[in-house]
Amino acid sequence: MANATFFNEFILLGFSEFHKLDLGFYTLLLLMYLLSLVGHSLIIIVVSMEPKLHTPMYFFLFNFSAAEISSTTTEIPKMLVNSFSGKNTICFTCCMAQVFMVFTMGAVEFIILTVMSFDRYVAICKPLHYQMIMTSGLCRKLSLLAWIGGFGLIFPQSVVVWSYPYCGTNLIDHFFCDIGPVLQLACADTTVIELIGFVYGAVIMWGSFGFSLISYMRIINTILHIPSATGRSKAFFTCASHLIVLTIFYTADMLMYLKPSTHGDTRLNKAISLVRTSFVPMLNPFIYTIRNSEFKTALWKVVTKRTSFSHSA
Repeated sequence: MANATFFNEFILLGFSEFHKLDLGFYTLLLLMYLLSLVGHSLIIIVVSMEPKLHTPMYFFLFNFSAAEISSTTTEIPKMLVNSFSGKNTICFTCCMAQVFMVFTMGAVEFIILTVMSFDRYVAICKPLHYQMIMTSGLCRKLSLLAWIGGFGLIFPQSVVVWSYPYCGTNLIDHFFCDIGPVLQLACADTTVIELIGFVYGAVIMWGSFGFSLISYMRIINTILHIPSATGRSKAFFTCASHLIVLTIFYTADMLMYLKPSTHGDTRLNKAISLVRTSFVPMLNPFIYTIRNSEFKTALWKVVTKRTSFSHSA
């Protein structure tokens, strides 16, 4: 340690092993990021402006979109700036902030997805008591729980990661400051923090997955007992989009993080991370809205209202 070299910035290697990646690849990533940003922003704007969408389902979707924007904006713009400029450095403070934000928003998203599963369970299995159970006060408390819980779970671990000495090499084999590649550069024993992170990740992911799985088992059982085919189809449609998003999220994140953070195939992790941070956030707004006539009607009302206002002005 006495002769170690300490760094105030890191170098993100990105996709250095894929030498044939050109400007077109990063332009595609930029397009996916912009589509994701526009899609989630539209959800936030339309839900905010349209009173008919002031329901628990859309309120939680509003929060989910806010977390998605925060997560992708923490990672993708920096990667694209580095790629287009040819400068692959990131300051130490920026790197630690990136680690904190990515995992905090991930925890928030998992909690919100769990809450959304509970909301769908009440809507399908206890429709007569839905409004009495899912009150605006409870929705606000559950949303607050997601945000405070996400920050509370990740902040103590981030403080420990921040306090480690980093020396020797400053090369991070990733396109963002993922926890595993960062801890590999620490000049200290990271076994304890890796174990804690693994346990936290397992509790958050498996806890969320288990609760959602139980909710959907009850939902499917209720749907199967609906006498009419039209009723079954309508009930399934109300939760199909959420079920698709759940499947994508759990599959990607469990493949990446349900193992010690410094272990695993780097190339595979980068590929899954890229899908998780670019393609999936772009896809989610379409999954939730493209077949949702209620949202499309609300969007059209907002657009026509804004157009009318602009003409009158």
